[in-house]
Amino acid sequence: MTSPTYERAVALIDAANAEDPRMESDASGQQVPRELLYGQRMAEMIGRYAPEADEVQQLAVRAQHIQRWKTPRDSYPMTRDGYMQWRTGLYKFHAETCGRLMQEAGYDEAAVERAKQAVGKRGLKVNPDTQMLEDVADLVFIEHYMLGFAGQKADYSEEKWLDIVRKTWKKMSERAHAYALSGQLKLPEPLVPLITKAISG
Repeated sequence: MTSPTYERAVALIDAANAEDPRMESDASGQQVPRELLYGQRMAEMIGRYAPEADEVQQLAVRAQHIQRWKTPRDSYPMTRDGYMQWRTGLYKFHAETCGRLMQEAGYDEAAVERAKQAVGKRGLKVNPDTQMLEDVADLVFIEHYMLGFAGQKADYSEEKWLDIVRKTWKKMSERAHAYALSGQLKLPEPLVPLITKAISG
């Protein structure tokens, strides 16, 4: 049973993400604003992976990419340093936006700060809220986005792909590893041999 405050926060987050001008097809083939769909997939995944997650964890997960299109990659230099600056800037932007909407919905400062720490990727491996968000994001990437990403990066060597999978795997908790291999996660069929090789190597 969720609170009215939670329902208000979900509505605000979804409304913010529904402004995304970029569209993507959902499972039924319907066109949905990209970040709204991403937030829905994150919410669906935490419901499967961690049904015990509290309201703050659920909201942080839903808001992980909130209004991401407002900070395009090319607004920073197209270099490795530029990429890192872009990512750091996004973490701060997402955390602040999530916090503001949670305050508007009626959450207290402690709940808002918890969500901002998680969305801002603070304390990975030591902050359970941040680790929960990272686990869910990685599981969503594997199930929904890894195959499409592979299609865009046809020039990547197998070694590069093994490195990507291993880096993703390293960020996940043991619980997320177990879930990914339990049969409950829909692994992208064409990439299963690569994933298997990466995590067993």
